[in-house]
Amino acid sequence: MRPGKAYQWLVEHHRLNARYDSIRELLGWDQRTHLPKGGHSNRAAQFATLAALLSGRTTDPKIGEMLGEVEGSSLVRNRFSDTAVNVREWRRAYERAKKIPESLAVEIARVSSECEMAWQSAKQANDWQAFAPHLGSIVELKREEAGRLATTNVAYDSLIDQFEPGETAESIAAILSRMVKPLSDLTNEICESAFQPKVEILYGDSPIWKQKELIRQITKRVGYDLGSGQIDHSSHPFTSAIGTGDVRITTRYKKDCFAEALFSAIHETGHALYEQGLPPEHWGLPRGSAVSMAIHESQSLMWENMIARSEGFWKMFYPMIQNYFPWLQSVPRSEFHFAINRVQPGFIRTEADEVTYCLHVILRFELERALIGREIEVEDLPDAWNEKMEKYLGITPPDYAQGVMQDVHWSGGAFGYFPSYALGMIYAAQFHAKAAEDIGDPETFFEAGHFGPFLNWFQENIYSQGSRYLPRAIVKELTGEELNPKYLIDYLDKKYAKLYAL
Repeated sequence: MRPGKAYQWLVEHHRLNARYDSIRELLGWDQRTHLPKGGHSNRAAQFATLAALLSGRTTDPKIGEMLGEVEGSSLVRNRFSDTAVNVREWRRAYERAKKIPESLAVEIARVSSECEMAWQSAKQANDWQAFAPHLGSIVELKREEAGRLATTNVAYDSLIDQFEPGETAESIAAILSRMVKPLSDLTNEICESAFQPKVEILYGDSPIWKQKELIRQITKRVGYDLGSGQIDHSSHPFTSAIGTGDVRITTRYKKDCFAEALFSAIHETGHALYEQGLPPEHWGLPRGSAVSMAIHESQSLMWENMIARSEGFWKMFYPMIQNYFPWLQSVPRSEFHFAINRVQPGFIRTEADEVTYCLHVILRFELERALIGREIEVEDLPDAWNEKMEKYLGITPPDYAQGVMQDVHWSGGAFGYFPSYALGMIYAAQFHAKAAEDIGDPETFFEAGHFGPFLNWFQENIYSQGSRYLPRAIVKELTGEELNPKYLIDYLDKKYAKLYAL
């Protein structure tokens, strides 16, 4: 077969796979938002059925044959061409998929669905004993998967590679280790400062219908296309990229504080902007897909923190907030801005401030690395969790729900995902600095309500590129430097020295 025809077969094959993935994504969104309790067993079976179907399609020997026809041909001579990028990523995915038998893929899909549903109820009841056996089952399956995929002597590396191509536990540990002391020192300085925000001003009557309308107004203003998306409620906020023209987000609400729902929604909006900005003509292909979860998280964390907690942002939006929640009309904007940037070690990662956030992630990275490496077992997790919370944040969770059971990731089998959050913070700061260098101070745009120039910079340089470059290559291509945590530390030092008069 000629290379051109072989390539076309690969395009059609993988686009159909993407449609099946789209169905799976839709089922996952429904499971977390609307699925009645009685439908859980059937949903797990549905996931298993799709897993079996996709396992057969992703390991089809014909993929290897067609790749062999294209690789080495003139179609891939330019390694950053659309064709070459697709072929590179198809080969990578095919080699991984071949190592996982269908029975294992199906069992992981079934058990992770059941485990996530068990987590939802067990977390609400603070019942670790009910949840632990389910978690133990998915951990054993992920250990088996990691062992089958391993290309190094560290099985955990293969799970990281699913989310962060090119990274290893060692490469991540090397960069995160440079963060611990600066973040811990800054946290201590802030906590010892005589200047502390009045966080009680963030609490007051916050009807959920008002929160929903406010969130729609703000997310639309920053660029989220609600004609191609929607906003729902879930116990753990997430984004579902179901397909072209359908990118959904969720948040969660508190009746006495709108801030959690708002910032969670803006975080998810960052993910949605990335997905909505991918080139639609390449949908279903690597060239039209996000390159890694760290690059994805760089967008959500940047929009949530570096933008939505900036002074310029609130010069624009504070009058709107005051109209929705009249109890804020007596609160000066400066006090509000200080309050939403409070730094204080807390139990919940998704509610953590910018300074302590990466410490939460480092804790999880170390635990799951040890768990997959069989250095600890599931029954050890609560005590190990509390020990690391004390080590990194100086506090001990009062219960399981605010400690080891707070995140959905492990129950869904997403081992290797957590490092992406910390890497995302580092990427975000470096990208943000480069964008400011290229287009000018973003704050001046935000103050005027003009988010287009900033969003367009990311659209041109990151979103539209899909998976053309691997993550570390993107930052080198854009900034001329390797990934460097100095940008994040400098950003945090400058911002919080001003806020806390350090």
